[in-house]
Amino acid sequence: MTAAAVFAAVFVALFIAHSVGDHWVQTSHQAAEKGRAGWAGRLADARHVFGLTITKGIALAAVVLVLDLPVTVLGLVAGLGIDAATHWWADRRSTLAWLAKVTGKTEFYSLGTGAHPAHPVTAEGKPAATLGTGAYALDQSFHHLFLGVAALLIAAL
Repeated sequence: MTAAAVFAAVFVALFIAHSVGDHWVQTSHQAAEKGRAGWAGRLADARHVFGLTITKGIALAAVVLVLDLPVTVLGLVAGLGIDAATHWWADRRSTLAWLAKVTGKTEFYSLGTGAHPAHPVTAEGKPAATLGTGAYALDQSFHHLFLGVAALLIAAL
């Protein structure tokens, strides 16, 4: 089996598990608290990332066993480790907001919120609900980048 095939299978497993872990496994409390300042926020984020990483580990184990993928413990630890660390960093929220600012994405980051200069409004002139935000899109894009890095590490090491 080629490293490219291992990368593809691992990435798909990580991508699916990421979506499940970030949206179904994460509790409402973790989602609401993980961006708070101080230890309460850090711990809520750590609990979220722990559940997310367990979800990814289960998905990877299934794919590795069923497809008999040649992966190493070092690759799995490195891949899941970089994914967990970067996920925790981004989900602290202020960190991703800072990254958006230094890369010139502040306006996009605020898209879908009342802070955006062109936010949608109701007939009464109040901010209207949207289906998503720029902050969420940038968050998921950042996570997807590191899912790719993780899959590459798992396939290559």
